[in-house]
Amino acid sequence: MTAPWLDLIGVGEGGLETLSPEAAARLDRAEIVFGGHRHLAMLPAAHPAERQPWRSPFAESATDILAARGRRAVVLGTGDPSWFGPAKWLRGVLDAAEFRVWPTPSAFSLAAARLGWALEDCRCLTVHGRALENAAADFAEGRKLLILSEDGASPAALAALLTQAGYGASPVHVLEHLGGPHERIRAALAEGFDLTDIAALNTVAVECVAAEGGKVWPPGPGLPDEAFRHDGKMTKRVLRALALSALSPRAGELLWDVGSGSGAIAVEWCRAASAARALAIEPNPERLAFIRENRLRLAAPGITIVPARAPEAFDGLAAPDAVFIGGGLTESVFAPAYHALKPGGRLVAHAVTLESEAILLSLHAEHGGDLMRVSVDHASPVGPFRGWRASMPVLHWHLTKEAGA
Repeated sequence: MTAPWLDLIGVGEGGLETLSPEAAARLDRAEIVFGGHRHLAMLPAAHPAERQPWRSPFAESATDILAARGRRAVVLGTGDPSWFGPAKWLRGVLDAAEFRVWPTPSAFSLAAARLGWALEDCRCLTVHGRALENAAADFAEGRKLLILSEDGASPAALAALLTQAGYGASPVHVLEHLGGPHERIRAALAEGFDLTDIAALNTVAVECVAAEGGKVWPPGPGLPDEAFRHDGKMTKRVLRALALSALSPRAGELLWDVGSGSGAIAVEWCRAASAARALAIEPNPERLAFIRENRLRLAAPGITIVPARAPEAFDGLAAPDAVFIGGGLTESVFAPAYHALKPGGRLVAHAVTLESEAILLSLHAEHGGDLMRVSVDHASPVGPFRGWRASMPVLHWHLTKEAGA
């Protein structure tokens, strides 16, 4: 096994003086030290090591790391480098046996300790270098969130996002300079958040509490139709829940939502599994606006909008793990979508018109799968009484692509 030649050392707010004796000894004998300017500035002027700041873009630093093989090298990070730090990136550059991680308490550990929270009960997130809106996917009643900030403006922006999502009653704790002499902890409700003069180095802790009377949508499939902005041309709640069940969202997988309309299927796909992604393929400008709004309001940041008509829109797209064809079903749309679908992938198609039903019947005869006709009756007023009103029947077809198909 290759002996580690690089040490990844986490540094706390207290600086190099807080390092363990072993980590300090590794740093003392280093010939080259990598890190951000803040970390490199901590080194004593007399330290003989070469200082190598991270490049911009960061990924270009991989060449520098590889060139340091054969030398005693150190990478300086913050806190626990395996929590949203350089450890994951380094594992993509080096073999795991080539470096060793020396953590100090992470901001998450310190925040949980200060607030008396059990760390295993918290969702640990970061908005540092990432879209802040992504955090909304983890908002849920009763959930505790620990969030690494981008800068001093992040807490107020997170409070505004919580309020917009219906969690304005949530206590927002801002923990600055954790573990150092300038540590400070303050709190305010998300709605009316008024903390100012917040240090750039801060962590936000949130206790998610839904505002009284506010609408907070659960993560499960089959959201009410009124949860979405739409023009009526959308996959309705019952059929949507059926489609999502057949599509079977899984962590990190990619959906093509063809003829996306309001984006309802794409939204629910992304909400159903961690890091799930969707391509919402839709040519209509008005409906594209609906998708953008629904993506933001319903916390589905994994949606990428493809403003084009199928099948021309498929050119150059990443191969999907699942495909939903809800609008514009034709043979010319199905064939390339099915061809692009990965083996083991799931395809669902719905048809309402007689013409599209005929296409589905033909496809089912050729490819197999499960075919069902669904009609839902809703109770509605009939004069002073109530009666059943039938919605248009929908033909639902789903199949799993076999290897070699």
